[in-house]
Amino acid sequence: MELHKIEILVDKYFAGETSIAEEKALKEYFSSSDVAPHLEQYKAIFGYLNQAKQEQFTRTVPLQPRKRNYVAWISVAASIAVLSGTLYFMNQQSEQPTNKDLGTFDDPELAFQETQKALQMVSENVNEGVKSIDYVNEYNQTTKTIFK
Repeated sequence: MELHKIEILVDKYFAGETSIAEEKALKEYFSSSDVAPHLEQYKAIFGYLNQAKQEQFTRTVPLQPRKRNYVAWISVAASIAVLSGTLYFMNQQSEQPTNKDLGTFDDPELAFQETQKALQMVSENVNEGVKSIDYVNEYNQTTKTIFK
């Protein structure tokens, strides 16, 4: 093949305009031993294409992908977090001073007086609630009288 045609084909090849037959001619030219010295730099490209065509993948591919156990690790981390939080809470509770005096009295008279105070306070709050209900009852009677 003429050198001029090969140069045109190389230019067309790098422009992406060659046909399959023209690329085959370029591969044959560059695989031969008589390549022009100024085109010697392209011999590696076309030689690689011939070599890559002969390569085959020989490694075995596993049919099932490896499963990642993220869920297992997340559950382990969550259980450790819950356990450490529980231990911290229990530690804080044990460090607080406990009050053994829960309102118990040894003297019955003193217990009776304290109970009366507590019941008096409850009675005052209940009476105040009953007063507000009296206003509501008066409002209901007035509306019944007006709208009859």
